[in-house]
Amino acid sequence: MTESANPSFTGFPNVRMRRLRTHTKLRDMVRETELNPRDFVLPLFVRHGENKRVPIESMPGHDQMTIDHLAAEVEKIELLGIPAVLLFGIPETKDAIGSDACDDNGIIQRAIRAIKETGSNLLIMTDVCFCEYTDHGHCGIVNDKHGQPDVDNDATLEILVQEAVSHAKAGTDVIAPSGMMDGMIAALRAGLDDAGFENIPLLSYAVKYASAFYGPFRDAAESAPQFGDRRTYQMDPANGREALREVELDVSEGADMLMVKPALSYLDVISNVKRAYPEIPLAAYNVSGEFSVVKAAAANGWIDEKRTALEILTSIKRAGADMIITYHAKEAADWLAE
Repeated sequence: MTESANPSFTGFPNVRMRRLRTHTKLRDMVRETELNPRDFVLPLFVRHGENKRVPIESMPGHDQMTIDHLAAEVEKIELLGIPAVLLFGIPETKDAIGSDACDDNGIIQRAIRAIKETGSNLLIMTDVCFCEYTDHGHCGIVNDKHGQPDVDNDATLEILVQEAVSHAKAGTDVIAPSGMMDGMIAALRAGLDDAGFENIPLLSYAVKYASAFYGPFRDAAESAPQFGDRRTYQMDPANGREALREVELDVSEGADMLMVKPALSYLDVISNVKRAYPEIPLAAYNVSGEFSVVKAAAANGWIDEKRTALEILTSIKRAGADMIITYHAKEAADWLAE
């Protein structure tokens, strides 16, 4: 190659980045970010009734399942090397205050006990919120103090504590509060400690955006708001610096782990949170809409699902997530084993 044809490496004539890409084994050895099934948390939707698996149309491959299906599901999950599940419940009846959420014999409480009774060592995380349990679909007690219906922050804190303590009594391993109420972590830590559950960790949905990517989840959890939206308590997607303020507050109140939700559109936020708090485990929620757009595009033959999903999950881990809550968990674990 003549000098004129040689690409410019001004000052570094011997540098060739492609040398480390010439062999598949060498590429593997110098790879900076490695995915593993132990990085994943699989969300599960548990519904009332018996012997039912109701397919979630907008989330191919996922079902609402009754408690009697949990034992078989847990066995499959453990065989794949996935260490944890995140439980969401769909009760038989809903009311204005989400009574089933705090009932010691509620849908999630029974699901926790059913998994424990299998003898499984699976880590059980439980979502603590009220949107699936209220007839209005909002995340707590609604009032009209300000001239229009809105969630009452402090009244909701009281019932969130009741829900969390009830989950702890049933045997959950991790409480994951998602309601985005101010003072939520402090209230839950105090409530759990007072009830004798000092060792139950809190995985805070510290940074949860009012995102368009939640649509399929609302089908799965039957939790769409019946009026208004959740922008008065979930974050504006345009705000990044605000995320660090939310995280700082939750850390000061006693959060053991942090979460950013959604993940793919907020990789910058994941990275910023991890840089600011490197010592605190960070989860990222690869949410339903992020999952479903991949599924839809793959079904149309527009993308390679395996490569796309693994690339997305790798990007989330590369951004700084220590664990990834994802609906692709089972498939990704299979792909990584190939």
